[in-house]
Amino acid sequence: MSDIDDSGDTEADGLRKIIHVDMDAFFASVEQRDNPELRGKPVAVGGSSGRGVVAAASYEARKFGVKSAMPSVTAQRKCPELIFVKSRFDAYREVSQQIRAIFRHHTDLVEPLSLDEAYLDVTEDKLGIGSATRIAELIRQEIRAKTKLTASAGVSYNKFLAKLASDQNKPDGMCVIRPGQGAEFVQSLPVRRFHGVGPKGAEKMDRLGIVTGADLAAKDIEWLRAHFGSFADYLYRAARGIDLRPVRSSRIRKSVGGERTFSRDLSSGSELRETLENIIDIVWGYIERAEAKGRTVTLKMKYTDFQIFSRAKTVDRPIEGKDEFAALSRKLLEEVLPLPMPIRLMGLTLSKLERDGPEEPKRPDAQLSLL
Repeated sequence: MSDIDDSGDTEADGLRKIIHVDMDAFFASVEQRDNPELRGKPVAVGGSSGRGVVAAASYEARKFGVKSAMPSVTAQRKCPELIFVKSRFDAYREVSQQIRAIFRHHTDLVEPLSLDEAYLDVTEDKLGIGSATRIAELIRQEIRAKTKLTASAGVSYNKFLAKLASDQNKPDGMCVIRPGQGAEFVQSLPVRRFHGVGPKGAEKMDRLGIVTGADLAAKDIEWLRAHFGSFADYLYRAARGIDLRPVRSSRIRKSVGGERTFSRDLSSGSELRETLENIIDIVWGYIERAEAKGRTVTLKMKYTDFQIFSRAKTVDRPIEGKDEFAALSRKLLEEVLPLPMPIRLMGLTLSKLERDGPEEPKRPDAQLSLL
């Protein structure tokens, strides 16, 4: 497999050598590794109760359409043989530390996105290997040898392309996008593959006749701004494979959260309480994965008339665990019931973070959506 300009001209031309490493079905794979009886079987990490949510799914389960953030009852319906296991974040963190040690053996420029993925800038690698492709191969080999797990990697000259590439040959695969190939690669992809384009965004683009990156690249910036507002600049650059963001080994995080838009407006207290429990499960999973500790919980709701309402509660020390986070979230909801009108969206956020952890992936223009 050819590398991205191993001659050294990459840096001179203002380009970097970036690797994105993403563990394959991380939580589920750790469970299958530690319990041989689960290997080769459809596994979901999360609660199996009526209000449970899938935190992660094995590839065997994904074949049936099971995916993260899916209600457990829906997942069980799609895959009757699905095996649920409770999450063990201590085990996942232990493996994550092993993986990060492998990354830092090659470069100090490591930007974790969560427990199971990170960007690495190897333009100047510690071991003097010079080849980003070779470094990615070595990292995947070391991860397999030390953790008995597999990882996929993308290699390119910017973060956007490296992340797209890491998803191209999953699981246990690698893809390299060389300088000069970025725009062609991006324009061959469906726009739903673009980081930040969610289901709603993809639907809107489809209505506008935009299905592939090539369709997007054909639109000028004025047209994009007229239809997508502040998201337009990102889309314009993405369609051309342009991303100038550096890999940052430390980042200032402001909050971790998520929100859910409903298929129909909700108003009854029982429905709202049940929905809140689902959001608590999912958002706490994000908080755990991001290793975030904060003091403020914010409940956000969007009424049927699109007005946004929020209420927050701050405590004098970092929230200690999911039980306290859940209790504060429930209290915020109870304080506003009954609602003056139905709502179409609900979300939770943890903020006033006490220390930095890896930043949770986000849409460029909004919080991660739980759809």
